[in-house]
Amino acid sequence: MTSPETSPSFGLFGLGTMGSALALNIVDNGFELHVANRSAARVDDFITEAGALANKLTGHNSLVAMAQAMPNPRVIILMVPAGAAVDASIADLKPHLQPGDVVIDAGNADFNETRRRTAEMEQAGLAFLGMGVSGGEDGARNGPSIMVGGTQSVWQGVRPLVDAIAAKFDGAPCADRLGTDGAGHFVKTVHNGIEYADMQVIAETYGLMRRGKSMDPAAIGQVFDRWNTGPLKSYLVEITGAVLGATDSATNAPLVDVIVDAAGQKGTGRWTVIEALKLGVAASTIEAAVGARVWSADRDGRAVGEALFAPTRGDVDLSEADIEQAMLAARIIGHSQGFDLLTAASAQFDWALDMARISEIWRAGCIIRSALLDDIATAFRAGAPEGKLAFAPAMVDQLNATIPALRRLVGAAITAGHPVPVLSNALQWFDGMTQARGSADVIQGQRDYFGRHGFDRVDGLPGRHGPWAD
Repeated sequence: MTSPETSPSFGLFGLGTMGSALALNIVDNGFELHVANRSAARVDDFITEAGALANKLTGHNSLVAMAQAMPNPRVIILMVPAGAAVDASIADLKPHLQPGDVVIDAGNADFNETRRRTAEMEQAGLAFLGMGVSGGEDGARNGPSIMVGGTQSVWQGVRPLVDAIAAKFDGAPCADRLGTDGAGHFVKTVHNGIEYADMQVIAETYGLMRRGKSMDPAAIGQVFDRWNTGPLKSYLVEITGAVLGATDSATNAPLVDVIVDAAGQKGTGRWTVIEALKLGVAASTIEAAVGARVWSADRDGRAVGEALFAPTRGDVDLSEADIEQAMLAARIIGHSQGFDLLTAASAQFDWALDMARISEIWRAGCIIRSALLDDIATAFRAGAPEGKLAFAPAMVDQLNATIPALRRLVGAAITAGHPVPVLSNALQWFDGMTQARGSADVIQGQRDYFGRHGFDRVDGLPGRHGPWAD
């Protein structure tokens, strides 16, 4: 395996949007790089597009040709679609790899597949890292947030390159090894789940201002610009202001009005929800965000529904301050649910994830970077009861201050007929998690009645069945 004392050669396979951007980032930071692509013609085009950086690039007409030409030890980064393409690339590489070589999957991968691939590669005497890269094309080119999973010795061998290309926060790289095998890809998946919830919260507040307060997009964009100077300061709030302030050159209408209202998704949100269900963790804000994207795609169905029911959408009497505070409350809860999932996975897979360090890695380069993450890192370092972010003293103070606004917003939205799935789920989670005795006692009684599942007693006495059991 590579180590800090060796000088590995680096290669990258897959020159799509993200791969091309990451490759330019690598050479821009002083590393020489071998490159290849499934379509060989793309390699020559990419090297031409690289301009002054082209002298640090060596192109090859296939992945195997690249591997054969690279000096040992080799570090080969795969930037190909998740799933079969990764397995096919590894199968092509394996006959040509030697101990000391490292294969890095830097795409959006299902962490379960990363765990399998790591085990298979290590059984063959080879090294494998799963590397989550967040920040989109701009981040890949200029500095992403990077989440790595794999063995410590392999990580140390590639760390100089990863630290160099990562985003920096106060001069420190937003990159680290977070645990073994699939840890990096799992953290990246949860990052994307939180991203889904964050984006949907923004969309819901936009919808309330647009249809519940009759504000035009440019005016709403200015509100987001103002919010980006306060506690909601974040990349997503910043770009929302830009999106809402843009005008369509073809129609001179607000650009947002000519965009089809059907949100796409590539699967990481669904993966987050699936793993939350497997691990028994409530991720209701993320689940609601995924559901909202699903129904957004059903445009024909929504049109039929509107025609059939002709719902009335009323005005909402909400101040800008109320909406801002409600957003902050929902974002804290969404992040808390994401970290609950990370905590459960860390215990399940023996990763020893450092929640404060993850928060720090996300402070620059990634899509969910925000001022809130600084508070979250500090909160975790100070300690959180039951390991829950929402219960950390600093977060308790913020939620006590903002939950009343969230309650007013959700009540007004529901009364006026405006959909707010993530905002309402955030409030329901808060209400559920602040009720020491809930209503699940009835459910346990029902389960025992129809299935003899039994129940525990609050007084500790024996008697795990009700009288109906006789």
